[in-house]
This record gives sequence, structure tokens and C-alpha cells, in this order.
Amino acid sequence: MKLATLRDRTPEQIAGEWGLKSESIPALEAFCALPFPDKKSETYRYADTKEIFDTDLTYIVPQQGKVASDPRRVVIVDGVVVSAPKGVTVALEEADAGTKGHFDSLYYLSHSLSAPTIVLRPTEAATLEIYHRYTKPDSLLAYRIRIETDANTSVQVYESFFDAQATGSVILYGIDARVARDATLHWIKNQTLGSTHSRVFVSHHVKVEENGTLDMSTYDFGSGQGLATVEVVLDAHATSTLHHLVYATEQARRGTVSRVIHRGHHSHSDQVAKNILRHNARGIFDALIKVEHSAPKTIAHQNNQAVLLDEGAYMASKPQLEIYIDDLEASHGSTTGQLDPQALFYLRSRGIGEEEAKKMLILAFANTLIDRIEDKVLREWIHYNFEAVYYGQSHVECLETCHGCEENALLN
Repeated sequence: MKLATLRDRTPEQIAGEWGLKSESIPALEAFCALPFPDKKSETYRYADTKEIFDTDLTYIVPQQGKVASDPRRVVIVDGVVVSAPKGVTVALEEADAGTKGHFDSLYYLSHSLSAPTIVLRPTEAATLEIYHRYTKPDSLLAYRIRIETDANTSVQVYESFFDAQATGSVILYGIDARVARDATLHWIKNQTLGSTHSRVFVSHHVKVEENGTLDMSTYDFGSGQGLATVEVVLDAHATSTLHHLVYATEQARRGTVSRVIHRGHHSHSDQVAKNILRHNARGIFDALIKVEHSAPKTIAHQNNQAVLLDEGAYMASKPQLEIYIDDLEASHGSTTGQLDPQALFYLRSRGIGEEEAKKMLILAFANTLIDRIEDKVLREWIHYNFEAVYYGQSHVECLETCHGCEENALLN
């Protein structure tokens, strides 16, 4: 099956041809109402999806079975939960049509193609590690997760992805999260994609209720194809902090398309993206902050920085503000350039070689976002992955007892 065949089909035709249940029709209607994800759509303009969507793939429907106990993590293999720790309730609920008004057509397509939604409910304040593993080559896999937090709790979610075996596959995946009143969700995504790995299209929706806090950090490395779309809706006194670090090489197309919507008064958002691009890689930062009439006293800031290491590297940066009130504080900005020649000269004048000086500046640029992670183990693990991609090896000691090197799908 080819995703490109969905371009001119009606929801009923898609459901019939793909063997979907009638319950998928509302999500398919929302998918068909939005622009098809290609260069003509705002969301996927820079993602180069044509070749990917013209590829013939085997459509896989995850078959959920018994969930085993795991002391540390939720393990999801090809969209199936195989194990989970105590303290996390795992349930399967009928897939729904998703939240109305999401800007990403693939958000609705993943809802329509998914098997029952995986619902994760931490029963108390917890650290939730989610390991996604993909093993089937040349396949189309769609699945979704919903995370529910309780009021007055703090939950940390750490996601990592292992897909060296899934050559040529396309993954449509996403999380629908609700940050309850006075709750905090710390969310860290760590993903390294190689040019022969799967192509991962992630679409999230997060609702942050009154006085809730979302702190999301995403780390995307490597030479593979992948795009993340994130929609965050903020109620009164809610806060969101979004940080994105991209290190892309070769022909990679990596980045984030986001919409942060302020609906409640005194809501606060801060978004920072840093991109390091080499060879012919393309970084993507398409971010909108929308402040509605109901959100006076909003504070919203947004900034993107990109370093181009080669002439063929390209940054597609589009920070945007859409504001309907005057009583607020808001800013946005974007800078794209090369490494600071004065900083290079300073380092070289002290006996440091040119290549080593460049590496020092690049690591310093990246570490401002990596070092903000409070958990030492997770921070060192992301340092390890970044350096392994940048150097071809890492100078950080391998934390085998914490994460298991056998699961580390690093690139050459």
C-alpha cells in the first residue's frame, strides 16, 4: 500500500480499501479536510515526503496481547505493549478521532489507522520510561498513546527509539496527553535516526489544564528522515516550556512544527530550538504562538538558532505570532549562520587545532539544551548519543547498568 493513494480518496473509500472500521470515519474526515502532507501543505512543505509516500509498504495492524511486568520501563515493540512496570496502569481503549482543530493531517491519519489506543496512567508521581522498538522493514505502522496525569502530581516521561531493523518503514505515531490541574509533566524525547532506518512522523497534542506545567525537551540526531508536530493548549495560569535540539547530517530532513495556543489568562510559554546542520541536511522549525481573546496577561517567547557547518546545509525557520489582544508580553526571533569566526580565532590562538576548536564550539552550543536535564542518568545518556553521532564514538562512559547497551541503536 502507498500513502500517496490517499490523496484523492473519500473517507469511505479509504476505510474500504484499507479494511478500517466505521469508527475510523470521523478521523478520516478530518484527515481529508486538511491539505495532503506534501510540499503544497504548510506543515510538510520542507519535509520531502513525496518519495516516502510513493513507496509501497506493508500495512501492519498491532495485535495487543498480555503485558508482562518490567521493573523500569514500558516497552512497545511494533506498536504492541509487551511490558510495563508496576505503578503504571496500561489499558486499551477504542481509537478515537483525536482532538478537533489539530493542524496536522497525519495526526488524524494515525488516529484512523491505529489499533486501540494505548492508555498509560501513572498511579502516582513517577518516572515513566517508554522504549519504542521497530523490527519490521518496509512496513507502515500506526499507533497512538494517551497519557493521563492526576492533579497535583509530577510525572516524568522519557522516550527513546530503537529501529535499526526497520529499514524503509514509515511510522505514524503520537501521544495525546492531559496535564491535570496543578500537575507537572516533564517529557524528554531522545531519537537517533540513520539514513537506512525507518522514517518517523510524530504528531502530539497536549492539553495543559489550570496551573499545570509542561516541560518538553526533544533531541533529534542523525541522518534519517523524521518530523515532529506538536500542539499545546494552555488554560489559565498554565505553563509550557519547549526545547528542541537537532543535529542533522547527510540528506536528513529533521525538525519540529508546533502550535502553542494560549486560551487561558496568565498563561506562559517559552520555546527554544537549536539546530546543527552539516552536509546537505535540512533543519525545520515552523512554530506558531497563538494568543486568543480569552488569554490576557499572557507571556510568550520563542527563539530559533541554527549553525550551518557546510554550504549545502539549509535551515527552514518560520517563527510566528498570532495575537488577538494587547495586554500581553510576546517575542519571537530566529538566527542562522556559521560558527563565530572570532571565537574560532580565540581558540586557535591558544594552540587548539581548527577541527578541535569547531568541535568545542558545537558541543558548547548543544550542551546548553542537554545540560538542562536534571536527571544525571538521562543527561549523560543524551550526551552519549549526541557525541556518538557527532564523533562516531562517545567520550561519555557507557551507562550499561542504567539503560543497556544492547538496545542502543547508534549510527556509524
